Amino acid sequence: MQVFKFGGASVKDAEGVKNLARVLNEVGYNNTLVIVSAMGKTTNALEHVIANYFNNKKELKSSIQDILKYHNEILLDLFENESHQVFKKIRTLFLELENFLDRNKSPDYNFVYDQTICFGELVSTTVISEYLNHVAIKNSWIDVRDFIKTDEYYRRANVDWKQTQQLIADNFNTKTLHITQGFIGSDPNNFSTTLGREGSDYTAAIFAYCLNAQSVTIWKDVDGVLNADPRHFEHTQLIHQISYREAIELAFYGASVIHPKTLQPLQGKEIPLYVKSFLNPKGKGTCVSKGKTIDPKTPCFIVKKNQVLISLSSLDFSYIVEENISEIFNLLHHYKMKVDVIQNSAISFSVCIDNLYDNLEKLVQHLKAKFKVTVHQNVSLYTIRHYNQKSIETIETGKTVLLKQLTQETVQVVTQ
Repeated sequence: MQVFKFGGASVKDAEGVKNLARVLNEVGYNNTLVIVSAMGKTTNALEHVIANYFNNKKELKSSIQDILKYHNEILLDLFENESHQVFKKIRTLFLELENFLDRNKSPDYNFVYDQTICFGELVSTTVISEYLNHVAIKNSWIDVRDFIKTDEYYRRANVDWKQTQQLIADNFNTKTLHITQGFIGSDPNNFSTTLGREGSDYTAAIFAYCLNAQSVTIWKDVDGVLNADPRHFEHTQLIHQISYREAIELAFYGASVIHPKTLQPLQGKEIPLYVKSFLNPKGKGTCVSKGKTIDPKTPCFIVKKNQVLISLSSLDFSYIVEENISEIFNLLHHYKMKVDVIQNSAISFSVCIDNLYDNLEKLVQHLKAKFKVTVHQNVSLYTIRHYNQKSIETIETGKTVLLKQLTQETVQVVTQ
């Protein structure tokens, strides 16, 4: 059994869907599970729908219709006959979305987010499954929510591994080509949940682990794992081989090619992960596997934008000790802040965080009761693995450095 994952960039238009079919024909698809993300920027468009639902009801229906129009244009390029059943299936999915938003009584943004955002994957996989059948690549569409069960932590749900493994073992046919969704699951009440942004890679790893898959391949618009994101850095280099441990380190610091949760289940069963280009499917790409070590002379750059740096100091110049640090972390946990860097001295404590749940103002007000608080918003966090002086100078030039922290293998720099 092999697991393939195609991201949104690979299926952003009709030509992308056709290319997916070409990739399958070129590399083979026997005993294969294909996991697909929402098409193009659909997730962002659905986030706009959610924003309209809460803040601008008069634009709600038109924002949904914009997404339907986008997918209909793709369908018209893929299918000659508008009477094909796929057109009705897609309209039905959008009707389900509208009905949910009409009937919903919950004021919980995170709950509404997950019930809405999942339609991106449901629509994309329906289009792709129908097209593959249309061009004689016989496949079965499955609803991933029937297999991956989670808790009710909406927008960053935790997998119920025992139940998920049992469902996959009891109900999954490994002898055929399946098309299913990435990124989503369902809670004990069968409401949709999501596994965090870019969670489709994690979906691939979950299935691979439960199916004892031979391999996982993530198909990207780059040739493999690069030492930096080419959108932010010039002169990037392809890394052909890398160990699980090093890949986990890069993922932890925010490397965008591999989701942070993806690698642990694969490492547990030593399932190799390949990252390849959907434009060059026979290319070597990158293999992440046991014992493969990155060239330590190759610096790897990671940047996370729109972060928040909070600097705390005691009001009376007393030491910030274990009790204070424990209280700070309890507050960070309470307000669902993802911590990326911490730095402390005798009377100060700094933390760089990701304000994913928009709780910054509440957190700061709470902290001001006991500390002097300085907040820098919209900062950038740069991380370099296997750094040298030249690589540090590359990211510091022309910027204001707010925080800098070095260890033996890694340097992290927060800049304004």
